[in-house]
Amino acid sequence: MELHDLLRSLRVWDPEATALSPFDPEAAPDEPLPLFTAWFADAVAAGQTEPHTMSLATSDEAGRPDVRTVMLHGADADGWSFATHVTSRKGRQLSARPYAALGFYWPVLGRQVRVRGPVTAAASTLSQADLHARSTGALAAALTGRQSEVLGSLAELERVSAESWARAQREPAAPVPTWTLYRLRPEEVEFFQGEERRRHVRLDYRRTESGWERELLWP
Repeated sequence: MELHDLLRSLRVWDPEATALSPFDPEAAPDEPLPLFTAWFADAVAAGQTEPHTMSLATSDEAGRPDVRTVMLHGADADGWSFATHVTSRKGRQLSARPYAALGFYWPVLGRQVRVRGPVTAAASTLSQADLHARSTGALAAALTGRQSEVLGSLAELERVSAESWARAQREPAAPVPTWTLYRLRPEEVEFFQGEERRRHVRLDYRRTESGWERELLWP
């Protein structure tokens, strides 16, 4: 089947897989974090696969955009957090342009959340604590390192990965100096709730000097 035919055969928000809930923006909290937390909990309860994955958009020195899927490590008063090697492509881009955007999509509920703002790197102690609180596999992958560098062969990857797994199991607190925890301090957070007749509700929070302002956006 051709790509065009495949695309035409697909449905958006099939009622058998998606429950579109009403969203009253008038009842939304004054700040975005409590609403994000509630929506995230809803996604987990609804059985959304990997609800903690998100798109991370950055740009390089020339302003060319880049995007990939990463994991959310937390969201609190300090911002939305994620981690990577400072030497990776996204790490280098954040060093050059410390501003990013995040995108969450939970199709089981027809919901999206978009976040953007400046990004800062956490202290090394916090970055290492973040790494060592994760699984042995996460530590092994971090020890393997070389993220975004050219790989000579899959055999080389297998060898280095095996060495890293062995070290991670032997040294669960092994340091990885390049591993960095990043925090995005939101300047804007948008909540999107899909609606069956395409009258989608979009609530946008914008940070101001006096707090958060809210406004509705046309779908």
